[in-house]
Amino acid sequence: MINHLFSSAGEVLTLFLIPIGGGIPAGVILAKNRGLEWPVVTLIYFLSDLILACVFEPLMHWFIKTAKHSQFMLRWIDAYKVSLAKAGFKNYLTPSPFSLIMLSFGVDPMTGRVVSHLAGHGFIPGWMFAIAGDMIFFALIMASTLWLNSILGDGMWTAIIIMTAMIVIPALIRRWKSN
Repeated sequence: MINHLFSSAGEVLTLFLIPIGGGIPAGVILAKNRGLEWPVVTLIYFLSDLILACVFEPLMHWFIKTAKHSQFMLRWIDAYKVSLAKAGFKNYLTPSPFSLIMLSFGVDPMTGRVVSHLAGHGFIPGWMFAIAGDMIFFALIMASTLWLNSILGDGMWTAIIIMTAMIVIPALIRRWKSN
């Protein structure tokens, strides 16, 4: 029983560590099929965010340090700043905590952490904002996945529909806002 629980949790954690949003619906469906309740699944996802923080933080600092000596990376940083401005973060050096949480919700926790770093937040507060936004996103996707799966009864189609919605809905919103 305990071995099954840890094995199932490890499989779900592996899906959650996939650095694209598709791991969430697939992980939620797998967890449901393995008998893991939603509080446990939420805890596993939170653990995946903590692992992300420990892996991404040194990479971010390495990138920042290396960028100072590379014209290519400096141009990439300038392009990144332009994309932040286009996303509505025109003053990314002084965003509010709510803005940082919403950025992590709407984009991803790595982007939220980069912007919080640019705003001067250290490791703990920066990741608190990033993880808070990501956990809200996770809760929305998990609830949607479980609801749709209860209607369809087919985990594969549920995951496909949710992943498609995760791609299509933001694109439609961006298009609607630009018109």
